[in-house]
Amino acid sequence: MIAELNALVESVEQRLAEDIDVAALAVDLGTTEYHLRRMFSSLAGMPLSEYIRRRRMTLAAADVLGEEDLLGIAVRYGYGSTEAFGRAFRSVHGVGHGEVRLHGGFLRTQPQIRFRLTVEGNSTMDARISERPAFMLIGHAARVPLIHEGANSHIQQYIASLPVTEHSRLKELSNTEPPGLLQVSDDVDPDYTEGAELTYLHGVAVTEGTPVPEDLDTIEVPAGTWVVFRTEGEHPAALQSAWAASATEWFPSNPWRLRPGPSMVAVLERADDFSMATCDLWLPVERA
Repeated sequence: MIAELNALVESVEQRLAEDIDVAALAVDLGTTEYHLRRMFSSLAGMPLSEYIRRRRMTLAAADVLGEEDLLGIAVRYGYGSTEAFGRAFRSVHGVGHGEVRLHGGFLRTQPQIRFRLTVEGNSTMDARISERPAFMLIGHAARVPLIHEGANSHIQQYIASLPVTEHSRLKELSNTEPPGLLQVSDDVDPDYTEGAELTYLHGVAVTEGTPVPEDLDTIEVPAGTWVVFRTEGEHPAALQSAWAASATEWFPSNPWRLRPGPSMVAVLERADDFSMATCDLWLPVERA
C-alpha cells in the first residue's frame, strides 16, 4: 500500500493543472478509490482532496508573484473565476492573491508528501478475519459530524436522548454477529474529512429476514468479509488508536483493503463510566 500511495502522489503531482480523476488513478494502481482515499487520509493526516488543493496553491503562489493574468492562473488550476481562485488561495495562504501580487508576503508551502513504512516489530495487533452472510443493522440513526479524536459529543447526546429501556429492548432483538449493542458508522466521506457528516446508528445486528419494528431504522449489509480488531483500554482512545494502527501497520502488511460499508464497534466489557472498555472494531474488507 505504501508503494501505491507514493505512486498516487507522483501522479497527482504530474496532473496538478488538470482535472484529477482519482478513480482512474486507483484502477491504474490496482486498488480502489475508496481504499486509496481512506488510507491516504489516515496516513497523511489530511484528505486527499485537501492535499491536492494545498499543492495547487503552493505552485500557484509562484505564478501569482509573476506578471501573468490572474484569470489565466485561476483557469490553469481548475477555477472558473478569479473570485473562486482567490478564496482557495486565501484559505491556504491566509492572504489574498491580489495582496500578494502588490505587496508580497509570507506564503505557506505544502511539500510533496512521501510515505515510508517503519517496521517496529515490537507489538502485535489482535485481529481476525470473519466471513459473514448478509444481515441487517437495526436501531436508531442520526446524521452527526465526524470527529477524529476524543469523544464525539454529538453521538453522546444522541445516545443520552434515547430512553433507558430502549437499550435493553435492542439487546433482546440482537440475534447474530456482531453481538450486543453496536455503535455503527455508515455513509462516511471516503476522504474521512473532519466535520463531514456520517450516519450513526445505535443498534444491533439481526439476520436477514428478521421482522423489524416499524419505529427502528435499518441498514442492509450484503454478505462479505470483515477484519475484526480487539481493543482494550481507555475509551474511545483505544478504538481511535486501533483505527490509526490498522492504516499504518495492518493494511500495509496484509493482503486486504477497505471496501465501502459500515464500520461497527461492539462493546464487550466496559467500566460504569465508560472510561475503560474492551471492544471489537469491525471494518469491511476485500482481498487486495
